[in-house]
Amino acid sequence: MTEDARPPVLEIENLCISYFTRAGEIPAVKDFNLTVHAGESVGLVGESGCGKSTVAMAIMRYLGSNGGIVGGSIKFKGRDITHLSDEELRRMRGSEVAMIYQEPMAALNPALTIGAQLMEVPLIHEAVSEQEAYDRSRQMLADVKLPDPDRVMAAYPHQISGGQQQRVVIAMALLSKPALLLLDEPTTALDVTVEAGIIELIAEIAGKFGTAQVFISHNLGLVRETCDRICVMYSGEAVETGTIGDVFTRMRHPYTRGLFGAIPLPSANKNDRPLVAIPGQLPLPHQRPEGCNFGPRCEYFRDGVCGPNAIEMRDVPGEKSPHQTRCARFEEIDWDAPLGAGQVNDPIEPGEPVLVVDGMRKYYELYDRSIKAMLSGEGVKYVKANETLSFDAREAEIVAIVGESGCGKSTFAKVLMGLETATEGTITFKGDEIESTEVQQRPREQVASLQMVFQNPNDTLNPSMTVGGQIGRVIRKFGVETDPDKVHERVMRLLDMVKLPRDFYFRRPRQLSGGQKQRVGVARAFAGNPAMVIADEPVSALDVSVQAAVTELLMEIQREHGTTLLFISHDLSVVRYLADRIVVMYLGQIMEQGTTEEVFAPPYHPYTEALLSAVPIADTSVDKRKIVLEGNLPSVLNPPKGCPFETRCPRKLGAICETERPPVLVDSDTHRIACHIPLESLQAVEPVFFSVAETGSPAGPGAGSATTGSAAGE
Repeated sequence: MTEDARPPVLEIENLCISYFTRAGEIPAVKDFNLTVHAGESVGLVGESGCGKSTVAMAIMRYLGSNGGIVGGSIKFKGRDITHLSDEELRRMRGSEVAMIYQEPMAALNPALTIGAQLMEVPLIHEAVSEQEAYDRSRQMLADVKLPDPDRVMAAYPHQISGGQQQRVVIAMALLSKPALLLLDEPTTALDVTVEAGIIELIAEIAGKFGTAQVFISHNLGLVRETCDRICVMYSGEAVETGTIGDVFTRMRHPYTRGLFGAIPLPSANKNDRPLVAIPGQLPLPHQRPEGCNFGPRCEYFRDGVCGPNAIEMRDVPGEKSPHQTRCARFEEIDWDAPLGAGQVNDPIEPGEPVLVVDGMRKYYELYDRSIKAMLSGEGVKYVKANETLSFDAREAEIVAIVGESGCGKSTFAKVLMGLETATEGTITFKGDEIESTEVQQRPREQVASLQMVFQNPNDTLNPSMTVGGQIGRVIRKFGVETDPDKVHERVMRLLDMVKLPRDFYFRRPRQLSGGQKQRVGVARAFAGNPAMVIADEPVSALDVSVQAAVTELLMEIQREHGTTLLFISHDLSVVRYLADRIVVMYLGQIMEQGTTEEVFAPPYHPYTEALLSAVPIADTSVDKRKIVLEGNLPSVLNPPKGCPFETRCPRKLGAICETERPPVLVDSDTHRIACHIPLESLQAVEPVFFSVAETGSPAGPGAGSATTGSAAGE
């Protein structure tokens, strides 16, 4: 083994953290160890509740009034910070240790300008002049590649986009050049293209200042691209640690293996190699089993070996770099055996079209009441949310609609559901034109036949009603059953269908986990025997294992009932695994559509190419070309006259892209691309994804990347 010769910036030894409640002491983290050196990035991964964020809060000493460090030490530059006074902690936070949170608005004061909030950092920690604080803040905004730093300095948080808010928070964290940067899911709420720019930016600036980083995430692909080492956590303790290359290619803990089995790698196939969710659930801190915490969910568990005594971390022999695992049987397990696969299914042959969208447009009117606008005849402007959409979806088919926030995906879903009406064009659902009919005017059978699964089940479940009551209400409302006994029995069958215990009938939403709530949402959507279900980002807020379970559940039900699934997402790794056909949207228009195989292989639309490049991949045998888009999405009030993508396109031809709408190029009966670039040139483009074995490219952050396009941008 080789040890890093650099002195550690952060050294955590045998850390134990507990929360104290009326029920007693609850141990959240136990015997946790971690070392991070200058310029190094270490990823903390694991399911929600495993203790990742608790460790970060302990480093910042933000555990709250009922949390405390009950054992071990946290040394920052050799000094144990567990014994620092409040004043010493205040001097350390922000200047030497900084944190970037998942939700940028939680770190920004809505009542102060961006400039005032940034200037506070050097003013408080370094006692510089106001002019110097302003100059440094402005320069840092330029460093994080925010356009027009002077305008951003004068703006309030609500006046900039979510991606720009996150860049401001990064600028704030880096203003005093901290030695240690903690990042808690800093890109979860961002589009994949913005995420790619943010990750590139953090790596660039941290490298410039030699900053040590602790990167908290549940996205293994993102950790592979950003980190040097990884620490896998489960139920409050580290279960495997090592370099990215060692852990990703030679994992030695069943939980790590389970995480990889639950994510859609490029080799995954929904029919031949379905995802496998980790069985069971993370134990509550006061209900941990004796011996191995992962034992109840582990297929390799053996009484007398994996319990009842505690399992210690052990070195994995034969590794050049330190690699440890908390598994008593890791030397006996055949790690080269293929990951277990779920039930193999025959492909479904799609039926007749259920949904036909032809030239659908949705415009919103905005009125300018100023005298100048009225006199010039510009009193009305139009927001072109959807512009001439045309595609279809057939029976038992999964069609994915992908694109960045603001591309018009959700607007189309609202029109389809009858929450909005179309401006022009037609939407034909099961032979009926529905584009101009609001949901209140639609027949009950039609409403029942077109249902939706929402991104956040918390917003759509009634907290005062039981699970059984909410599902039963749908059954009665749509006239599926009226007899109370038959309604009850149908609710029970739906709970069986979504693999929830029948006693959940009497539970309320607050008693369920996020994944369980989403399953209730799925059961409710299918309660009326729908012909089509619209799933709007249904798994983006879930842990990888729960995500795998809900994804497989949706496909199983869809396969069993022949339901058409319209899957709205920005996660192309899930889309690649799940969808039969893909529609790529940008600024309200369709840029490309085709089968999944066609969209994921050249010829690409340049926007599709950039989306694919932004997808984090956890498979170390596959790498990709790096394309980071420059600039913002144009305003929907003033979209480009020609191609909507021309302001950000790395393959822009020239004036024709600015002035003329692109023609639709036909690559096959199912594959169409709206672009001025000749089809022959698009066919000659190199694939975004390629095998590492073909190039000898190493695994790890930024490996094998041939940059195409421009510097990171919003």
